[in-house]
Amino acid sequence: MTADPGVRARPAARLAVVFDCVFPLSTGGGERQYRLFAESFAGAGHQVDYLTRRQWADRAPTMDGPTVIAISGPTELYDAVGTRRALPAVAFAWGVFRHLASHRSRYDAVLVSAMPVLNVFAARFALLGSRTRMCSDFLEVWRREQWLEYSGPLVGRAAVVLQRLAARISPSASCHSQLNARRLIAEGLRRPPVISPGLIHQAGEVAANLQTGEPPVVVFAGRHIPDKQVETIPAAVAWARQQLPVLRATILGEGPSREAVRAEVVRCGLAEVIELPGFVSEAVFQATVREAAVFVNPSRREGYGLVVVEACAAGTPVVLVEAEDNAAVELVELVELVEPGVNGFVASSTAAAVLGSAIVAAVRGGSALRARTREWFEVAAQQRTAEAAARQILEQLLPTR
Repeated sequence: MTADPGVRARPAARLAVVFDCVFPLSTGGGERQYRLFAESFAGAGHQVDYLTRRQWADRAPTMDGPTVIAISGPTELYDAVGTRRALPAVAFAWGVFRHLASHRSRYDAVLVSAMPVLNVFAARFALLGSRTRMCSDFLEVWRREQWLEYSGPLVGRAAVVLQRLAARISPSASCHSQLNARRLIAEGLRRPPVISPGLIHQAGEVAANLQTGEPPVVVFAGRHIPDKQVETIPAAVAWARQQLPVLRATILGEGPSREAVRAEVVRCGLAEVIELPGFVSEAVFQATVREAAVFVNPSRREGYGLVVVEACAAGTPVVLVEAEDNAAVELVELVELVEPGVNGFVASSTAAAVLGSAIVAAVRGGSALRARTREWFEVAAQQRTAEAAARQILEQLLPTR
């Protein structure tokens, strides 16, 4: 990865990035983000340890610069319905505490993911009294109603309190949308958070496809969980096929909602039209998104929407859905992730006719829309890179170096 010149000028330091998953062994947006940060820090000349949960049988995965260190054993993070389990979170937090407490003089600064939130408490207490600086990175900040729906009345109420306390005890914090910045301040964060300018790859790293293939294919990629609303895609595709009879779809990923998705495919009579290959390799994912006519993400909850950016990099327009907790459609530094008619469309709901209409508009946009989508990405990639976000976080972590 190419380091940002503004980061490279900073004197070398010893840093740690803390997250319980590592890309590509896990493939979500958070995994990609923290790997990008770690490699950006290392590319700037810093020594970086990536502290994570063991997800491998033999050797740890390699990164471009950082050293991957397992600080807790293998655990299953999610239960059968896709909810994060409490015990793995406790086990990893204990690993965070043990490692940082026993290496208090090793690190100049630590970037710790606040997902799960116990990581913040573990790192804060382990580093008390040391000179090591700490930044809590909040992928998302949830409303009370979200926690209660996700975790139930007992655990949900505890999570609400823990999230508020984590914000208040964090010496500094970072996030990746104005939405989450406002929520952090409301939770009592002591100083304004660093709001990253973006998480976009350099423009030259991704080859664009400016031609719409035949037949046109709608693509989704992600975990099949209730918040992603994947089960709404088949009905939208069925509606869109009334105007685009050759339209097909590929729904990548797996999760607890997978059977609901499959049932919708059957109900809509699209078993021969919609493919459900599950999770695929990174190469297959990239090729599938690149050849897609449109990338649809009906999620009602996104902390940033990195997969949206990856689609735009390939020239593939996107369709999102308006939702209170969907930061992918908000203004970030006066530039929307999706600018209607420029790089895709934002549907007002997941209703079949509404989402289907947005899909039709994106497909009919053809090569002209694909060209505008890539142009949007190239402009955004000048300022809104992972390296730029890393620079801002480093300025918070190492202000006097």
